[in-house]
Amino acid sequence: MRTSAAVQIRDLVGEMANQGHQVTVLLPDASLSEPWKLEEQGSVSLLRLKAPRTKDVNYFRRALAEFRLSGCMYRTLMKSPLKSMPWDSLVWYSPTIFFGSLVAKLKKGKPCPSYLILRDIFPEWAVDMGLLGRGLVYRYFKKVERFQYEQADTIGVQTPSNIEYFKKEQSGLYASVEVLNNWLSESSPGECSIRIAETALAGRRIFAYTGNIGIAQGMDILIELANELKDDDTVGFVFVGRGTAVGQIKQRAASYCLENILFFDEIEPSEIAGLLAQCHVGLIALDPHHRNDNIPGKFLAYMQARLPVLANINPDNDLEKMVYEYRVGEVVSDNSLSRLTELAKKLLTDIEEDDAISVSCQDLATATFSSAAAVKQIVASLASSSVKS
Repeated sequence: MRTSAAVQIRDLVGEMANQGHQVTVLLPDASLSEPWKLEEQGSVSLLRLKAPRTKDVNYFRRALAEFRLSGCMYRTLMKSPLKSMPWDSLVWYSPTIFFGSLVAKLKKGKPCPSYLILRDIFPEWAVDMGLLGRGLVYRYFKKVERFQYEQADTIGVQTPSNIEYFKKEQSGLYASVEVLNNWLSESSPGECSIRIAETALAGRRIFAYTGNIGIAQGMDILIELANELKDDDTVGFVFVGRGTAVGQIKQRAASYCLENILFFDEIEPSEIAGLLAQCHVGLIALDPHHRNDNIPGKFLAYMQARLPVLANINPDNDLEKMVYEYRVGEVVSDNSLSRLTELAKKLLTDIEEDDAISVSCQDLATATFSSAAAVKQIVASLASSSVKS
């Protein structure tokens, strides 16, 4: 898949194998015609398990599919050659919050240390966005959330402020909670199907956005920014990705008759480095209604590509502290278009006058967001949990 989660799992698994661990990946696959499919990729075993579709469906169908996810995966796993596999440890990634029951079943035969990589705090973010009230459905999701947390020996969250959420809202858990930074394996710029030099934006300084384009991103302000800068023929905007808000932002751009924007469908993860090598600034947008912090995967890709960021995010987000501490861009946290426009112009001047910005980006990527560091941290936690048990 072409999602940040898929890229992270790919890089994590690859690095685990590089560090000498025997890795088996269980993943849902709605496209299978048979119950399961076992593949060997080098030293990694990949077991695809038939499961309901959770992508490119409406919210109701997605919720229903995710509710069934663990049960379907476990039933198909029991039909596979790995049905009796004694796992030494378990690592899983959330979202979704519905893997808790699958992990519980896998641990039932032979208890083993487990690590939850938690990238979204759901259902809280859905409430913040106005997608969900605090009624019966919310209370059900909270029980599912809690059950998932109870299956973990360690929970790796994205930022220090996420730990505060657990202290206040999830007290009494057995699991320890620690910050596990996002990660991305290094990749050199290669071929990319998008060639900006062959478009109407050739020769311009490019603001690039890559990744999910959904309601949680609050993308409208980026279109407003493009409109503010439409008379500057040295500046262009490139949006690459998919999501529920793609049609909305395209319509908004069309309403302004903007000629400084190009939209492209999502591309293969292997092409991202090649795309960003053609750009000058990476764009980040998070809806200001968010209350929990988030370090988007695209931020890592921008840092690795030595691109400073221009971010419009929710107040008091740890990302803002990181950007300014390491001097890797500019941040707006009050959803001010005038301030965003001002900082966009400042950033373009800064990158022309100060080469140190790009060096700072690369240094941050190497020191803080490497796959090797993530694997070492997870393995150390699993080993510690095993000793305690």
